[in-house]
Amino acid sequence: MAFWWPLLVLGFAFVVCRFLLMLIPPNVPSIEVDASDVLEDGSQTKENSYIYIPRKGKMAQTDKVRCYEPATMKYLGYFPALTPDEVKDHVAQARKAQKIWAKSSFRQRRKFLRILLKYIIEHQELICEISSRDTGKTMVDASLGEIMTTCEKITWLLAEGEKWLKPEYRSSGRSMLHKRAKVEFHPLGVIGAIVSWNYPFHNVFNPMLAAVFSGNAVVIKVSEHASWSGCFYFRIIQAALAAVEAPDNLVHIITGFAETGQALVSSVDKIIFVGSPGVGKMIMQKAAETLIPVTLELGGKDAFIVCEDVDVPHVVQVAIRAALQSSGQNCAGAERFYVHKDIYSTFVAQIVKLVKSISVGPPLAGKYDMGAICMQEHAEKLQNLVNDALEKGAEIVGRGSFGNLGEDAVDQFFPPTVLVNVDHSMKLMQEEAFGPIIPIMKFSSDEEAIKLANDSKYGLGCAVFSGNQKRAIEIALQLHCGVAAINDFASTYMCQSLPFGGVKHSGFGRFAGVEGLRACCLVKSVVEDRWWPFIKTKIPKPIQYPVAENGFVFQESLVEALYGLNVWDRMRALVNVLKILSEQNSTTTVKKGQ
Repeated sequence: MAFWWPLLVLGFAFVVCRFLLMLIPPNVPSIEVDASDVLEDGSQTKENSYIYIPRKGKMAQTDKVRCYEPATMKYLGYFPALTPDEVKDHVAQARKAQKIWAKSSFRQRRKFLRILLKYIIEHQELICEISSRDTGKTMVDASLGEIMTTCEKITWLLAEGEKWLKPEYRSSGRSMLHKRAKVEFHPLGVIGAIVSWNYPFHNVFNPMLAAVFSGNAVVIKVSEHASWSGCFYFRIIQAALAAVEAPDNLVHIITGFAETGQALVSSVDKIIFVGSPGVGKMIMQKAAETLIPVTLELGGKDAFIVCEDVDVPHVVQVAIRAALQSSGQNCAGAERFYVHKDIYSTFVAQIVKLVKSISVGPPLAGKYDMGAICMQEHAEKLQNLVNDALEKGAEIVGRGSFGNLGEDAVDQFFPPTVLVNVDHSMKLMQEEAFGPIIPIMKFSSDEEAIKLANDSKYGLGCAVFSGNQKRAIEIALQLHCGVAAINDFASTYMCQSLPFGGVKHSGFGRFAGVEGLRACCLVKSVVEDRWWPFIKTKIPKPIQYPVAENGFVFQESLVEALYGLNVWDRMRALVNVLKILSEQNSTTTVKKGQ
């Protein structure tokens, strides 16, 4: 007891000191970011204030990216569509800055993260409002999908980022016992990211945080559907970098269309793409020209499986959130709902009741559960999917209602819609809808649910609900996808220590987590002498040039001595190795004596 008592006292004192230090607020510098021109109507002068009327059909690729509010079609302004030469110039500037930043300390990088975190927490409303205006999502959706996920990523990097980027020592094996083996993580150089419009804040910060913290520069092409918000968020990054005296041009935001993105792929050291499978294939084809690594996150058709032994009211609330997160503003939602036949009617009735209470309207009005759809003519695509399902026997059993949109309402709203009697012959169950449509299909057994869920060309995520957690885990284990939530939805993404990504047409590679952070690095294997200079590698004489007659016998015995399955065989082989070495040394000594 006399020995343990001082250790207990020291341990208690350490805990108390750590707790007291937590009470001391950190000294984090504040940054000022000019937002006067992006506040409500702040950017609209008499000269440019008008309702934007886009052309029908595919967005025209001009020399300008025109921005507008999806919910009101108010014109927000424009940004240049950069030419390939302009893109290459941005990358060249970033490359120069990266060579300086690669030598920065983790202390400096953590300071950068803390400044960003402070600004985000203090300006949540501003960030969410800008996201809402540019994509049509509600303030609550912006907070959940933009603010919380980004803060979680920053917090994880602050707590664990340095640990996962330090050299990692590995076992050196039997033949290299006298060596020390390790893996080093060096920055790749300039990371390129082409991101989608659905999370304009998080989709910019997500690749930027991983790239910059791992010592890289980053050039991000924001979507032509969300350039206005992306370019404002860039100001936040610039201000934080300046506050830590980072080199100029370390982070770039570029705007444009397909030509701009292709030029970026051709210029950087790695590309991260978030978007559709069709464009993802083109990205891969372009990346093959320079053989750079590619990470593709290409969306999904996530299955939401509900067993009969669940708390139905609770799961219904989760299901609604999962469905509306695929409402055209967000993408992490479920798009196929499989419910056990024993609770099917109850589940559908409660879903319909909730959906009918949902109101759709301009998000910043503050009284609507859903806002506008960002992409032009996407509501028409959603209606076509619904019509195809109806023609093949599906039935609409509930829809949400529109709020007071006014006489001049635009056609970029789509009400949440519940369908039953659906099956996999319908496009709605096979194609990515990216909209607030809830198709519900019944199943009779776990095996049937697994078969249905796997019957998809996508494989991003899934959610499985059961009163028996072991049963839910067993079902999830058999689903071919990249992320799985047990008795929850989207919780995998809120655990930023986990990698995120899918399989099949949902893409490959991972961002987020340890894997995503290290994917921004050149992974270098290093072997060095463990006890230098006392023990060094020396080629045994039997296999030195010219190779001795018994050279192969020596190698054969050496292999068995190191890797033989039987300890006695290994010892016998070792004796033979030592015997050959002894004979070789004796022969050499005799030759020298002569």
